[in-house]
Amino acid sequence: MRIIILRLFTCIALLCASLSSAMAVEKTTPDVIQKAARQFLDRFTEDARAKGQTVTYTLGTLDSRIRLAPCPSGPDISFSSDPMRSTQPTLEVQCNDKRPWRLFLSATVSIQGDGLIAARTLTRGARVTADMIEAKPIVLNDVRRGPITDPQTLIGMEVRRSVNAGTVFTADIVTEPDAVTRGDHVIIVARSGPVEVESRGKALANAHVGEQVMVENLHSSRTLRATVTGPGRVEVLM
Repeated sequence: MRIIILRLFTCIALLCASLSSAMAVEKTTPDVIQKAARQFLDRFTEDARAKGQTVTYTLGTLDSRIRLAPCPSGPDISFSSDPMRSTQPTLEVQCNDKRPWRLFLSATVSIQGDGLIAARTLTRGARVTADMIEAKPIVLNDVRRGPITDPQTLIGMEVRRSVNAGTVFTADIVTEPDAVTRGDHVIIVARSGPVEVESRGKALANAHVGEQVMVENLHSSRTLRATVTGPGRVEVLM
């Protein structure tokens, strides 16, 4: 009888250990989360390398006692903010299975690549040309407001304020130049459905494409409110 009871207790103990082990396997642990986060950042690194950029990163730590509901499909990882705007973006980790959960994981990410800098001192109002630009390796996501990396989007832009040589070009430094300037002769397009009539006019103020501007029709001397559609061209809806 004693042997039977002993065997029964042994079986119960083994069963409990087996169940405990199975439950432990089912739980989502910090190791599982960090492995998924590293895989996500490795893919991000590969994508950046294809653009000629170099990424280095360090993951933050999680409380080793964390045990979350199982996530059979695997955790979904994403940046909670634009990694190009900060060297310390946060990763959002979530599970969308039957027992959903979400947490945030800190990280330090450095994205190195060519930024565009001013080759010399530029004065306010200058139009950017190719010889005013130099490429220089920088930490792209350590530049406030985000650097401009495509020379073609920079050439032809107007400098908002004076900048020193070596300044990294960012979106707040340049602006689209005026498409029409006060006193310029412009083409006024009067449109009504498929019908349009062109006449000559004079701009009475400066304006960018898409902005409204007052123009004088040189034929009728009437003053009209028109929308700038391109350099030297405005449109009036009839």
